[in-house]
Amino acid sequence: MKSDYQQIRDLCGQQIVERYGMTETLFITSTTPTDPRPGYVGLALPTVEFRVVNDFLEDVPHDDATIGSVLVRSTSLFECYLNQPEATRDALDDDGWFSTGDLGVLARDGELRLVGRRSTDLVKSGGYRIGTGEIEQVLIEYPGVEEVAVAGVPDADLGQRLVAWVVPVDHAKLDPDDMIEYVARILTPHKRPREIRFLAHLPRNHMGKIQKHMLLHDRD
Repeated sequence: MKSDYQQIRDLCGQQIVERYGMTETLFITSTTPTDPRPGYVGLALPTVEFRVVNDFLEDVPHDDATIGSVLVRSTSLFECYLNQPEATRDALDDDGWFSTGDLGVLARDGELRLVGRRSTDLVKSGGYRIGTGEIEQVLIEYPGVEEVAVAGVPDADLGQRLVAWVVPVDHAKLDPDDMIEYVARILTPHKRPREIRFLAHLPRNHMGKIQKHMLLHDRD
């Protein structure tokens, strides 16, 4: 089965240029049509710096595996949150680095790949830091999957275990064990969901964003 990236390219005859930015930062990174790398958002644009750091604010290695928090500094960075001094202090340090709240990894050449949001998509399971976004990207390509959300639930042995909530296409019958092994093959065994749960739809807010906290609320 072709990925969405490949299908769009085949239909339009154009390479997709992936970019990354936020309201507070404007554009941060970009790929180029001559170097397409599905899933990566590229290198820093001129006048922009970014870092991917661990919990001790140390730069993570360029190994395409170690997850860290994305920090940005640039001339286009916002000055403050209007009438929210505490939120501004939490987001901006004294050296001008803005904490985006996003999680990412760095390829050997420095290209950034985003793996989720720190607030909802970082799971610590069995001593590993895992971004649920890359697991979702793999599962959405599994034949018969229409929607998917992955989150961590409390586990006595692992700290958190990965659970995937899946909406099948047209109520298709999917094999959860095969889906779990599929993730293990594409990524690594420690990133495989320990459980697949099937739903008719995923809970979303009025903006269409998946509400993972509602899935976790109903986990039992």
